[in-house]
Amino acid sequence: MYLGAPTVIIPALRRNDSDAVSDAMASLISSGCSYGTIPWNFILPVLLSTFGRRRTFLFVNCALIITSVIFYISDSPNQLLIFEIITGLPHSGTVTVAVIILAEYTSPKYRGMFLMTKSASIHWGIWVSNVIGTFFSWRYIAVVGFLCSLYTLTAFFWPESPFWLANKGRFNECKRSHRWLKGNGEFSKKELDNLLNYQNYENLTIRNGNIFRFFRTISSREFYKPIFVITLCVCLYIFSGKLVCSIYAIDIFKRITKNDSAAYTGMLILDGATVFSMYVGCLLCRFLKRRTLLLCSATVSILFLFTISLYLFLVKLSLLVENAFLSIALLGCYSFSVGCGPTIMATSLYAELVPLRHKSLSVVLVSIIFMSLLATSLNIAPFIFKSFGMHGTFLFYGICMSIFTILVFWFLPETKDKTLIEIDQYFKGEEKLQNKRTDS
Repeated sequence: MYLGAPTVIIPALRRNDSDAVSDAMASLISSGCSYGTIPWNFILPVLLSTFGRRRTFLFVNCALIITSVIFYISDSPNQLLIFEIITGLPHSGTVTVAVIILAEYTSPKYRGMFLMTKSASIHWGIWVSNVIGTFFSWRYIAVVGFLCSLYTLTAFFWPESPFWLANKGRFNECKRSHRWLKGNGEFSKKELDNLLNYQNYENLTIRNGNIFRFFRTISSREFYKPIFVITLCVCLYIFSGKLVCSIYAIDIFKRITKNDSAAYTGMLILDGATVFSMYVGCLLCRFLKRRTLLLCSATVSILFLFTISLYLFLVKLSLLVENAFLSIALLGCYSFSVGCGPTIMATSLYAELVPLRHKSLSVVLVSIIFMSLLATSLNIAPFIFKSFGMHGTFLFYGICMSIFTILVFWFLPETKDKTLIEIDQYFKGEEKLQNKRTDS
């Protein structure tokens, strides 16, 4: 929710004082949250490994409650920038703690749906914050955020992750936790046996650690290949331009339509189409394979990006008359298509592909890549708008997305209904998943 708050806060501050927020300050406020995650991307994986998933989750959500209060009392651009940086802690938790918990606590059958629903909730929060900021005072965003964060305190009653307990050699507790979470069905028993056997083997092979083991780790196929594939999926999401369009929706629509009313209407329609499409994508993932859904939705998104770019270019040349309804419709279709795949699947595939043996190091590396790219893309977006124009901006994202879609096609394996251990073994080369090209 707070990730989308700058969308409505910055225009509100500018209405009160046109000189209150410069373009540089606006880009800093929009990207400050992502930059603020960088130190926590190192700290949270250590906490996850040392204190467990449940305690770390509670720590992150207590911080979220505190930041809600800080947000409510902020009333200047500098204070909002400080708030955005502080929000880096709970925001980092969404790509480290929350993702790891969902991957480890849920059954392979429903894991993808839960992870995609989690991704959808981010844009749901952006939409709600935009609605509140459009019709009410933006401070009510903090009130809603505070109330929504209270339910996470139910973690006091959760069991610890069976994966973490097994890693610590607490196998009896691991069995109890696994049965509490996933029942006593045949598939659940098989997954538990595989987990215990896998962890017993790992405990025998990696106990003695040193600097040489670190270099062996980062140079091993089982480490760098999944990290590379995860990075491709993250880049596909970020360079689809979707989050930039969500955060700078008002600026984009004002540049296209030259109409304030149409800009706010278009922003809400765009966010609504995004949220709806993400839940459609969650439903489709129950029937389609991961690769099929991701590649098809990405291809349709690319077509709409090029179409929007061509349309805006023809408008610039005065060969077409700009139509606000057509602009909103094209952007809505683009948002729907990208929401069905790249937007919801980036964190889902990240959770499924991260190597089990080197999870802490992998989470640090991936989260730093994720947040650094995200922060940089948000920070430079206003300058891309000015330098390339709106038609050039959509052309830029269309070309970038095309490149990453081709790379994802070549390197992403199918993970649907596979256990985390089976996926881990695929990257070790111990067994093959279904052929990654024919699956799609």
